[in-house]
Amino acid sequence: MITINKNYLDLEKSYLFTDIARKVNAFEKANPDKKVIRLGIGDVTLPLPQVCVDALKEGAEEMGNKETFRGYGPEQGYPFLRDIIAKCDFSDRGIDIDADDIFVSDGAKSDTGNILDIFGPNLKVAVGDPVYPVYLDTNIMAGNKDSIIKLPCTAETNFQPVPPSKPVDLIYLCSPNNPTGSVMDHETMQAWVDYALENKSLILFDAAYEAFISDDSPHSIYEVNGAKKCAIEFRSFSKKAGFTGVRCGYTVVPSDLTVTTENGSEIKLRELWNRRQTTKFNGVSYIVQKAAAAVYTPEGEKQCRENIEYYLRNASLIKEALEEVGYEVSGGKNAPYVWLSIPDGHTSWSFFDYLLENANVVTTPGSGFGACGEGYIRISSFGSYEDCVEAVERIKNLKA
Repeated sequence: MITINKNYLDLEKSYLFTDIARKVNAFEKANPDKKVIRLGIGDVTLPLPQVCVDALKEGAEEMGNKETFRGYGPEQGYPFLRDIIAKCDFSDRGIDIDADDIFVSDGAKSDTGNILDIFGPNLKVAVGDPVYPVYLDTNIMAGNKDSIIKLPCTAETNFQPVPPSKPVDLIYLCSPNNPTGSVMDHETMQAWVDYALENKSLILFDAAYEAFISDDSPHSIYEVNGAKKCAIEFRSFSKKAGFTGVRCGYTVVPSDLTVTTENGSEIKLRELWNRRQTTKFNGVSYIVQKAAAAVYTPEGEKQCRENIEYYLRNASLIKEALEEVGYEVSGGKNAPYVWLSIPDGHTSWSFFDYLLENANVVTTPGSGFGACGEGYIRISSFGSYEDCVEAVERIKNLKA
């Protein structure tokens, strides 16, 4: 008889954004004459930077030529990409990360879930609340449901988690934060690293939105002392370079990072992650890695920055326009998300429905990210500027 992983039975029946898509599709079917503006899911809308398109074409031509064709590549990523990542994202910022610490993948979402493969069961796992659903769901899949500790991320904590009073094993941090849009400063990040070192915890740091930081907040957890001994960092080209439909990211596992086994010996986590990847992953395609490397050229950096500034302009527009009519809003400065406190008398889902039905604008109910997200909605700035202008005018008109 076939059995299943019973942990999957503990999951919610569907993923948050699946529920949203179902509601929106039903509304559009019932109202074909209405223009729906989608500011819910965090998917980019601008096309790929031209320099990346050119690199994709060049890579495809190479794959069609006998002399330059490539089959299986290194599972960890081609050296030409790992080297330039190590230089531009870390060395140039004064951070000592080696190319061998970098593992190219098909995105941060995959790796934040797959990393659990190398850890044992029944870990004490700390996640923020509200939280990106993947952190929570993948731990439930791994059997850690009963040992998950949710850390409130409220206005009182600047929408960031605070270290718990008791030790935990795994800690998920995200800055800039999804969904709240808040950003950790050096002091807050250092407090988490100090906590992890003291309690022999491991931080899983999601920096997928670091390219949106425009002040002096840290872009990487490795900017604070001691982090290389207690943290793994995940990065993505999805939002930085519009790769949501191309798929490329990377994970940093420093050589200094070790864990103690049950028999008391120490082992490098980098070795375990490398072993996992070489067994379960055949690497990102050569063509995609060519496009990712183009991001780090002078023209690539310029084009990516223009796209990021476009989305940040949208976020600023949304935030300021909604504040003008009395909404309490956070985020929208160093992140592409605006976190809006909903009016009294509504739940997150009822206000989502209200905006969909009366303004024809799609958002994301905060309760979908956790109990502390109740009372909020997330608004994405990844739409077109024109759509963002129209959406906020529709929402403002509801207040009139």
